[in-house]
Amino acid sequence: MDYFVFRLERGSDLKQGIIDFCNENKIESGAIVTAVGCVSEVSIRKADGVNQYFEIKDYELVSLTGTISKDGVHLHVALSDVNLKTIGGHLLDGTIVNTTMEIVIMKFDKYTLTRSFDENTGYNELEVLMNE
Repeated sequence: MDYFVFRLERGSDLKQGIIDFCNENKIESGAIVTAVGCVSEVSIRKADGVNQYFEIKDYELVSLTGTISKDGVHLHVALSDVNLKTIGGHLLDGTIVNTTMEIVIMKFDKYTLTRSFDENTGYNELEVLMNE
């Protein structure tokens, strides 16, 4: 396993920044280890799988988790506002880094992660293959 540590700067799209970093560094199978930073705009999908939540406000990122595959990323965030109210959901394009975002990714050597359409869920779901 390899680890990658990088920083996204103010104005970066959080999800797209992670995807771009993975593409540039040929990370096709991995996971988010940790992330620290804040965002000024939020775009997440709620648990109902349909609705999006948008708000222009400052939020502290308190958790970022997810998997990375050659077929895409699946990322969830938890964010806390100035009143310590926490929201969370599926990270979408449009969540914008405020001052900074520090991210650590673990790249898998032993596994290959892919995604394929699952008729039961209606989404591209994770498939895990063990490398020889």
